Amino acid sequence: MKVGVIGGAGYAAGELISILSRHPEVNFSFITSNSQAGKSVRAFHGDWGIPSDLKFVSEHDVNVDVLFLCGGHGYSKTFLTENSVPESVTVIDLSTDFRTDAAFVYGLPEINAKKLTNRIANPGCFATAIQLALLPVLGAVNGAVHVNAITGSTGAGQALSDTGHFSWRSANVSSYKVLDHQHLNEIEHTFGQQKSTVSEVNFIPLRGPFTRGIFCTSYFDTDLTQKQASEMYLDFYSSAAFTKVVESTVDLKQVVQTNFCLVEPRIIKNKLVITSAIDNLLKGAAGQALQNMNLHFGFPETTALNLKPGGY
Repeated sequence: MKVGVIGGAGYAAGELISILSRHPEVNFSFITSNSQAGKSVRAFHGDWGIPSDLKFVSEHDVNVDVLFLCGGHGYSKTFLTENSVPESVTVIDLSTDFRTDAAFVYGLPEINAKKLTNRIANPGCFATAIQLALLPVLGAVNGAVHVNAITGSTGAGQALSDTGHFSWRSANVSSYKVLDHQHLNEIEHTFGQQKSTVSEVNFIPLRGPFTRGIFCTSYFDTDLTQKQASEMYLDFYSSAAFTKVVESTVDLKQVVQTNFCLVEPRIIKNKLVITSAIDNLLKGAAGQALQNMNLHFGFPETTALNLKPGGY
C-alpha cells in the first residue's frame, strides 16, 4: 500500500504515522509538513519505530493508494479544491470538513463499516465517545440526553494557546463551548440517520488537567431495567472489534494509548447512565482512521491496532 500523509507534524498525525509504521501492508510515499520540511519524522515525533529514513517534505504526489489528510479544520476542503485527487485514491480526512457531506462516508466503523468508500470522513473525538455511548439506545430515549465529557490537552491540537499552556492547564478544570460544541453537528446528523428519538443533546465539554483521553458521562430518563439495557448494549456491540461493554467501573487509564472504547451502562434512579472512555488521539482520531483503512481494504480490522493501555 502506497500511503501519503498531508500535514504530518500534529499530534494526531504523529500517532497515525506511528501505527502506520507498524502496519505490515504500508509503505510511506511521503509525509508533508511545511514547517518541518527536511527534518527527520522519527526525531520530531520521538518514536523509534518510525523508519529512520523518513523525512518531512513540502511536496506531495496524489498517485498513492491512500491519502490521509491531517491538516487543520478547513484545510482539507482547500487541499481537495486545489489538487485533483483521482477517485481511485482513498482519501481519509481527519478534520471536520466533510463529516456531514454526502460525498463522504462518515467513518464510524460500528455503524458504517460496510458502507465505506474511497472518501471517508473520520469522526471527531468527542463525537466518537458520545455516539458510542448512545447508539444502542437511540430508539429508547424519550426526550433529551445530557452529556458531560472531559478531554485532555492534546484534543486542542499542537498550536500554542493560553488554555493549552501547562501552567494554566495543570491542576485545573474549565468548561468551554457549553451546549454549542462543533461536534454536535455530526452527532445530530448521525442520530438523524439512525431513526433516533432523541429530541436534544445537551453537551457540556470540559478541559482536563491531563494530556490524553476523553471520559464521558451521558444520561437520560428511562423505564428500562438494568437487564434490558445491558442486553441492548451487548447485542449492539457483539461483533465490534474495539467497542467493549463492561460491568466494571471505567477509567481513562484503561483506554489511553489504545483504539478501544469502553462503555458501561447503568440504571440509577430511573435514569440510564452511560460511561464511555476513549483515547482522543487514537479511537478519537488516528486509530479510527487506520481502522477505517483496514476495513475498506479488507485487512484484519485490528492490524497494527492491538495496542496496550498505559495502565500505570
